[in-house]
Amino acid sequence: MRPFYELTHIDTATPKAPDQSLLIIYTGGTLGMVYNQNGALAPFNFENILEAIPSLRNYNLKLTVASFNELIDSSNVSPTHWEQIATLIEDNYHYIDGFIVIHGTDTMAFTASAISFMLEGLNKPVIFTGSQLPIGAARSDARENLITAIEIASQRIGERPIVSEVCIYFNNLLLRGNRAKKVESVQFDAFQSENYPVLAEAGVIIEYNFSALKPYEPDATLNVRKNLKQEVAILKIFPGMSKTFLESILNSPGLKGLVIETFGAGNAPSNQWFIDLLKEAIDRGLLVVNVSQCMGGKVIQGRYQTSKDLAGIGVISGSDITTEAAITKLMYILSYLDKVDEQRMYLVKPLRGEME
Repeated sequence: MRPFYELTHIDTATPKAPDQSLLIIYTGGTLGMVYNQNGALAPFNFENILEAIPSLRNYNLKLTVASFNELIDSSNVSPTHWEQIATLIEDNYHYIDGFIVIHGTDTMAFTASAISFMLEGLNKPVIFTGSQLPIGAARSDARENLITAIEIASQRIGERPIVSEVCIYFNNLLLRGNRAKKVESVQFDAFQSENYPVLAEAGVIIEYNFSALKPYEPDATLNVRKNLKQEVAILKIFPGMSKTFLESILNSPGLKGLVIETFGAGNAPSNQWFIDLLKEAIDRGLLVVNVSQCMGGKVIQGRYQTSKDLAGIGVISGSDITTEAAITKLMYILSYLDKVDEQRMYLVKPLRGEME
């Protein structure tokens, strides 16, 4: 069976021995595009990366690029692609010191969140990055994002990597992957992490926030979870939402998990029909997780009557988790836990630093 990727090997250390080995997984996205002779965007050939980014020669690295045969616009990313990324990391984990995933920005936070859950026992850096402008554009942010992501993935203290978790590096900031959200479509500062501190900031030097980084775990063993369950949905609560609309969502065939985006600190309509419909679904075994529509802050069920009713019928508080992390965590938990009580227990428990 033909692999879903093609490999390119680049040695920036020659003639010296490389200090680190990194795998760059190129899934698609704006970063890896250049303008061809006709002025149209075309995929970048990573065999020419040293010509595009000459400063990479300053690093003594063995780089391997795994380019997806069918490059993905990130709007088309699916759990199948998450499995392919996880498989590449799994297959190379014992031979590679760090991983860079080049990904489109629109769904990068979803993918980074999913991968953080799928890679149990991860103890090496997995850095997602991308760009707002193609690498071939004159003012592109692609070169800086990629070269700094590479530097972060290769940095160590003694024999241990400084970063040993899934992150997003973008516009000088290193963020925990399952805490990040895309917040900007036209400026370079595309991602924020409102509810968790920045892990590192790249200026003249890269300053790490060691108190916020996941501690290195010397005895950890990688275990990759695949086959994520996709019988989940997201419902954004809005004024004027009808009973019929909610019924159609809750009665979707096979639905096992629902993330509801509520107002403020977890508030929702107190109409009796709204509460009754949710209660009926929860009593049938549906997992309902409450997250806030706000960028910052968290869900505090019971602070107001409009959220106290939700707590009373068994809606699960998502605390300060992002929607991206909540939906992918649901997929992950549903994939290997069958009992509703266990599923509910793990949904309120921080597994990868995704919530407080």
